[in-house]
Amino acid sequence: MKPPTLHVPVLLDETLESLSIREGSVVVDGHTLAIAERVGTTGLVISLDRDVSAIDRFEERRGDLPIRLAHANFTHIPEVLDQLDIDRVDAVVLDLGLSSDQLADDERGFSFHSHGPLDLRFDTSEGEPAWRLLNRLSRDHIADLLFTFGEERLSRKIAARIVRQRGEQPLQRAIDLAALITDVYPSFRREKIHPATRSFQALRIAVNEELQSLEIALRRIPERIRTGGRFCVISFHSLEDRRAKHSFRDDARLLLPAGHSITAGEEEVNRNPRSRSARLRTAERSPFEEE
Repeated sequence: MKPPTLHVPVLLDETLESLSIREGSVVVDGHTLAIAERVGTTGLVISLDRDVSAIDRFEERRGDLPIRLAHANFTHIPEVLDQLDIDRVDAVVLDLGLSSDQLADDERGFSFHSHGPLDLRFDTSEGEPAWRLLNRLSRDHIADLLFTFGEERLSRKIAARIVRQRGEQPLQRAIDLAALITDVYPSFRREKIHPATRSFQALRIAVNEELQSLEIALRRIPERIRTGGRFCVISFHSLEDRRAKHSFRDDARLLLPAGHSITAGEEEVNRNPRSRSARLRTAERSPFEEE
């Protein structure tokens, strides 16, 4: 049996309010348990996850709630709906964050303190682990990756140190990479975030192709939301939020409700520090482009 979940949903109340769901609604993903309680026995929540362990853990918690689980990337929401013979849904929520359960898994390498391999994949059955990526890419390629996906200002220094280190011994553990990056930063104790944060983010985005997946999902999902339905995206860094913002603004199938994006309040940030960087955006399905 999997250990109890450690994950705390971010912006839960704000998301539920933005969705404007009711009993009988059909919703894809999101803060699944809370949404399932809202839609009741006549509704349905379809929960997708690329992480098999997350699905297994959730299977033990859902009880009799109206939830269907699917091991899939959210880019494949249309295919999952086709399999369930569902044309359109009332709402879709994309929660792009890393879960506390993944951070706590020492074998996945998401935590800076992990003694396990620097894997960083959500779905370990596909793709290439981050440690292998770091041990085969050129210095310039590593630097470009860290700068593009992590906006890391010391990307070239970090890349040079990685290449030098792997010449002596292959770099495989998360804790070793975090220590290497910390050593590059002379002012570690003055940083508001851990100095490895941006580099780990960049590697995670790269191995999971996260930004490509988000762009595909933003294009494909609106067509499967019925008129007046809501599309919510919870992002955790500017690269994600920028894509959601521009897609919502430029997509003729979507309307933007009054108001700006929503961030966590002081009380939630104090209770759950991971919510500090979260940003919720919501759009409504327009009637004008629906077939």
